[in-house]
Amino acid sequence: MRVNRTYKAMIDKSISSMISAIELYNKPDFHYREETFAILAVNSWELLLKAQILKQNNYRMNSIYCLKYDKKKDGSSSKRKIVDRNRVGNPRSISIVTAMNILSTECQLPKPVESNIAALMELRDNAVHFINESSLTKQIQELGFACIKNYLDLLKEWKVNARLDRYNLYLMPLAYVDGNKLVDTRFTQEETNFIDFIKQQLGKTDDSGYKVAMSIDVSFKKGNSFDAIKVVRSKDGVPVTLTPENIKNTYPWDYKTVVKECKKRYSNYKQGKTFNSAMKEVKQAPQLCYKRFLDPDNPKSSKKEFYSTSVWSVLDNYFQKVKR
Repeated sequence: MRVNRTYKAMIDKSISSMISAIELYNKPDFHYREETFAILAVNSWELLLKAQILKQNNYRMNSIYCLKYDKKKDGSSSKRKIVDRNRVGNPRSISIVTAMNILSTECQLPKPVESNIAALMELRDNAVHFINESSLTKQIQELGFACIKNYLDLLKEWKVNARLDRYNLYLMPLAYVDGNKLVDTRFTQEETNFIDFIKQQLGKTDDSGYKVAMSIDVSFKKGNSFDAIKVVRSKDGVPVTLTPENIKNTYPWDYKTVVKECKKRYSNYKQGKTFNSAMKEVKQAPQLCYKRFLDPDNPKSSKKEFYSTSVWSVLDNYFQKVKR
């Protein structure tokens, strides 16, 4: 299938920008770590959002350009709109805020993702006011963790054809980078204002599975984990044993919850043949469904399925979202 060149270029640049943000953040000795990550991550999001709008509008470039009313010969405004241009004569594209509003209106941009991007934009715009170098590192990293997770999840949801398996897309926990950065410090007024803004954004979460911020706790202890590794020969790969806590966090919904969330999310939802076909597809994906047996050693024993909040990656293909 032929892919629009402009769309592909925007996707490639978006991914490159996010990879650069992660690589620079993970450097063991790098000043302006958080500010640089925010600048590159926001740039990455802007390109991805505009690429999605372009794709939705059959790759019409005007969909991502700023338009203005043309002027008549007498100087009055015409009803005809033309592309607005910058000082060097190139078309001006819409801002990231406009792109977010367009996709949010069309129910394509989950609220937590919008809030996470807004927080990164605030960090980018207010970095000059953050005097104390180490005071906000942990809070900002939590935004970074959520940023990367949201980015990868949306690439999948929007069916972006990109090979990311050769990259390690994660932020190194601060405990590995510099344990001294985790000490308590006093915040300046500007930093306090930023934290208050983040708290407001955290109140805009929902059940979509996307995050405004998320933390990863790292603890150091003596001993090793090699004795805990279980090696089993399997044609399908290496089995991983999940603890009850892991299962609850990764697969928090049962069947009734999925049905309840579908009723809220879709305008044409009906529990029937179509829904059953969709759920059959969900159950075949181990990353979306976990089957818990009453007797783990007996696959014929009673079982109950639990589901990931990412089931929308399948269900959205079968039903129409409610327009808000």
